[in-house]
Amino acid sequence: MTKDSDHKLEPEHGHSPGIFFASERPIHEKEMHPLTVISMLKAELRRAQGIKINLYGGAGSGKTTSVETTGEPTLMVSAEAGLLPLRNTKADIKVVEVHNMDDIEGVYNHLVGGSEFKWVFIDSITEIAEVVLAYELSVSKDPRKSYGEMATKMIQLIKMFRDLPGYDIVMTAKMSRVQDDNGKLIYGPSMPGRQLGHQLPYLFDIVAPLRVERNTEGDLERMLQMVRDDQFEAKDRS
Repeated sequence: MTKDSDHKLEPEHGHSPGIFFASERPIHEKEMHPLTVISMLKAELRRAQGIKINLYGGAGSGKTTSVETTGEPTLMVSAEAGLLPLRNTKADIKVVEVHNMDDIEGVYNHLVGGSEFKWVFIDSITEIAEVVLAYELSVSKDPRKSYGEMATKMIQLIKMFRDLPGYDIVMTAKMSRVQDDNGKLIYGPSMPGRQLGHQLPYLFDIVAPLRVERNTEGDLERMLQMVRDDQFEAKDRS
């Protein structure tokens, strides 16, 4: 596993690069899956439609740099001014920065019908939603209408990219305390407005918090939680 001084994630124990996902065996709800690199999604789990992942976490957890771990040609769609950690990457990544919905639609149109990329990494849908909301608030005097319009547009956008055939899609999100279906506050992907944040986990095959915790030796480790517990929203239906 990586320590807090490392800039990228490395394979361990002789495995190929990848994320260690839940196997067919039952797993304990507290079990964590160490994040090494994303490309170890097993071929038998990959459908023709691809795997659609929502990766969320706090600031500095490594969401952006996890794009280095796909192991295949990757298009990174960046809506955040946080590309500095990737300045020296040797991974097969092309970065395109987006600033508005027209930019994002241009990326989508490029991907429709196939491209040289195997992975599409959108960083982050939280930031995109905040841009959309700012625009809606500027053209409407009714904040409730603005939030509703933002939620509608973002769900359409997420589904557009999610339903692109032949790509594995990762969409990152910020993390915040959210209210689950039972009214309990847990950590989950952060989006503007209650409506959008509540629907987000239903739109992906995998929803996983990227957590950073200290191991028994005191070193920081990054790990993906694949099963929901009483603290974190998570799921794996791959």
